[in-house]
Amino acid sequence: MNTYKLLTPGPLTTSSTVKEKMLVDRCTWDQDYKVITQKIRAQLLDLGGCSNEDYTIVLMQGSGTFAVESVMMSAISEQDKPLLITNGAYGERIVKMAEAIGMTFSKYSVEYDEVPKEKEIRRLLELDSEITHIVIVHCETTTGILNPLEMISSVSREYGKTLIIDAMSSFGGIPINLPELEIDYLISSANKCIQGVPGFGFIIARRDKLMTCAGNSKSLSLDLYDQWRGMDEDGKWRFTSPTHVVAAFSQAIDELLEEGGISVRFERYQTNNRSLREKLNQIGFESYITDELQSPIITSFVYPSDAFDFEDFYSYVKERGYVIYPGKLTEVNTFRIGNIGEIYEDDIQNLCDVIAEYMGDETE
Repeated sequence: MNTYKLLTPGPLTTSSTVKEKMLVDRCTWDQDYKVITQKIRAQLLDLGGCSNEDYTIVLMQGSGTFAVESVMMSAISEQDKPLLITNGAYGERIVKMAEAIGMTFSKYSVEYDEVPKEKEIRRLLELDSEITHIVIVHCETTTGILNPLEMISSVSREYGKTLIIDAMSSFGGIPINLPELEIDYLISSANKCIQGVPGFGFIIARRDKLMTCAGNSKSLSLDLYDQWRGMDEDGKWRFTSPTHVVAAFSQAIDELLEEGGISVRFERYQTNNRSLREKLNQIGFESYITDELQSPIITSFVYPSDAFDFEDFYSYVKERGYVIYPGKLTEVNTFRIGNIGEIYEDDIQNLCDVIAEYMGDETE
């Protein structure tokens, strides 16, 4: 049995009480289980600052990518044309989805260490009146960069576009008020900042938008509208749901609320991240993303030298209790360290002590 902690953007280190909830087997048709499903849906609405009259929750089996693709398949019709804004691998994955669907779309890409420019978004919208949707990843865990949600929201509102936000690695860890930002669809996953385990994603959707999606999806299992209709009626998932994961997620939401809610968890993550970057910078590791664009979720660090052996470094750190992430960049050699989950200041200090020891050993 492993004893290490996950310093990744999800799956992540969960509490023992979240794990314990998975020790009980549950029936998908049982009323008690349906109650858990509806409890989760109500709590997620509250966390997003949403009313039940204007917004609804759809839970979707599979990884977060499944949930994103269900929105792409269902919320965008053949007559629509989204603007896909990308600055990382997860934005590029959405582009691949659009291509696989056969969707007509416009794409705006910037470098991985930059955020999209308001002037350029406006230019694209002015040039192409056929654009109906704007799609962007909020926190790009490719690098740890945080995209400007307020600016995107403001432009989308001004031009009357449907706004789809992939908040996979930010919702639950960064305050996001959907009605204030006029977000139409927000997508996240059980195994991210709410600190559950992998197995399903969820979509917070405006009811009026979702109600126009009937018949759009070319997929049976990823049909967001049909999933919502059944779930909204009696709490029943259309197909077999990950019952153990759902129970664990219910516990994880309760623990988020006990911690003090999203704002308090955000402060913990931010403290973890700030401490991590400061300490590793002192050891000799430079952050790939500048401080003003850095999210409190995960950080990319540039290799300290051409001779740096990541696999050796990874094994050394893992043997001492922590699992980190390789980089996803191509033009710059990086590795990534997440600081979400059941991770606290002592963990960050211990990790940095381990890394300092490694670097000291390597220079002796």
